[in-house]
Amino acid sequence: MKLQSKYADVVLNLLVAVAISLVVNFSYVLLLLVDLNSESSQQPTPKCARIRTDEGRLTVHPDGYGYLIYENGDSVYVPAQRIGRLRLSPGDRAVVEVTPPRRPGAHPMMQKLLKRNGREFDYSVLFNRPSRSTELLLQLFYYLVVSFVMLSILTFSRRNGSITHYLRRCLWCCVAAVGLYCLAPVTEWHTGRIMLNCMSGHMFDYMLLLKCSFAVVVSMLYGRIYVLISQRQAVVVENERLKNENLTTRYNMLVGQINPHFFFNSLNSLAMLVRERQGDKALTYIDQLSYTFRYIIQNGQSTLMTLDEELKFVEAYSYLFKIRYADKLFFDIDVDPKYLTWRLPSLSLQPLIGNAVKHNTITRSKPFHISIRTDGEWLEVSNPKIPKLEPEPSMGIGLENLRNRWQLITGRQIVIIDDGETFRVRMPLQKPETR
Repeated sequence: MKLQSKYADVVLNLLVAVAISLVVNFSYVLLLLVDLNSESSQQPTPKCARIRTDEGRLTVHPDGYGYLIYENGDSVYVPAQRIGRLRLSPGDRAVVEVTPPRRPGAHPMMQKLLKRNGREFDYSVLFNRPSRSTELLLQLFYYLVVSFVMLSILTFSRRNGSITHYLRRCLWCCVAAVGLYCLAPVTEWHTGRIMLNCMSGHMFDYMLLLKCSFAVVVSMLYGRIYVLISQRQAVVVENERLKNENLTTRYNMLVGQINPHFFFNSLNSLAMLVRERQGDKALTYIDQLSYTFRYIIQNGQSTLMTLDEELKFVEAYSYLFKIRYADKLFFDIDVDPKYLTWRLPSLSLQPLIGNAVKHNTITRSKPFHISIRTDGEWLEVSNPKIPKLEPEPSMGIGLENLRNRWQLITGRQIVIIDDGETFRVRMPLQKPETR
C-alpha cells in the first residue's frame, strides 16, 4: 500500500509539473505564434519592400533588438527574432531589403538580409540553428523538471505539516532552484547555440529569473495545499479506524467483564453463604452482585466516569472477591478527595483487579494486597507478583483493551511497569469539565 501511494504521489507530482510548465511557457507559445503570424502576414507584401544598396552598420540594444545605422543618419529597425535567427552581431555591415514604416514617425523595418560584411548572405547556414519548436520543447522539459523537483521536495513527507517543517522544505527548494537556474538551457541570441545559463556570460536574465521564480512559488503553494489535504484525509481515515477499533474494544470489554467464569464463581460464593446459613451476608452479596452487573451493563458503553463513581463500583466488585477469598485478599485504597470528581474511562479498574486475582497465588499465609492510590494527577493500581504454579488460561484482551480504550477516549497512554516483583499500572486522570 505504501509503495502504491508513493507511485501515486509521483504520478500526481508529474501531472502538476506538466501543468506548471505549460503555464510558465504560455507567453512563450503566444510569442511564437505571434511571430509566425507576423512573418506570414509580411509574406504577401514584397511590392512595398525596397532594396537599399548602401550598407548600414548594426547596433544592438541590450534587450536584443537593433538598428542599421547609415552614414546619412537613416536607421532601419531590426527585430530581435531576425538578429537571433540570422546570427547577426553588433557592428556587422548589411545590405537589406526594407519595408516602409506602418505608421508615421516609425522606423522602416528590415525584411530580408541580402549581404553581410560585403558577402552575399546564404540562408542555408541557418539550417543548423534549432527551430523555435525545438526551443519551446526544451523550455517545456526544463520547467517540467524544475517543477517536479520542487514538488518532490515539498511532498516527500506529507504527514508532517508543521510550519517549521514546511519552511525547512521551502529552504531546500530555494537551494535546488538556484542550482537548476544555473543549469537552465538558454539560446545565445547572436549565434543561436543552446548552452547552460552558467556558461552564457549573462547569468541574470530577468525573463528566465521571472519564470523560475513563478514555477518555484506555484510549487510551494501547491506543496502546502497538498500536505494539508493529505493530513485531512489521514485524519478521516484515522477516525474511521478508531471507530472500528472502538466497536471491537467495546465488544472485547464486555466479553472480558461478563464472562461465565466470573459469573459461576459468584454463584458458587453465593451458594456457599446460603449453605452456611449466613443470610445477612448472602443478601449483601446479592446486592453487591446486582450493583456490579448493573454498573457494567449501564456504563459499559459510557465514555468517562468520575473517580468517585468508579471507586463505588470497586467497592461492590471487591466485596465479591472478599467473600471468595476470606481473610486472604485486601484492598488498600488511598485516594486524595480532591480528585474524586476527576474522570477516567469507565470500568478501568475492573480488568486490573480481575487480572491481579486471576494470575497470582492468594493464600492465608501470604495475604494478597491490591493497592489503589492517587499520585498527583495519576491513578496507580499495583499488586505484588506471586505467579500461580498452574497459570489459568487467558484471552489476552485485558490490558490491551484497557490501553486501547484510554488512547481512544482520552488520547493519552497508560503506563505499565513490571519490575518482576511488583506490577503497576499508572493512568492519567482527566480534569472535570468546567461549566
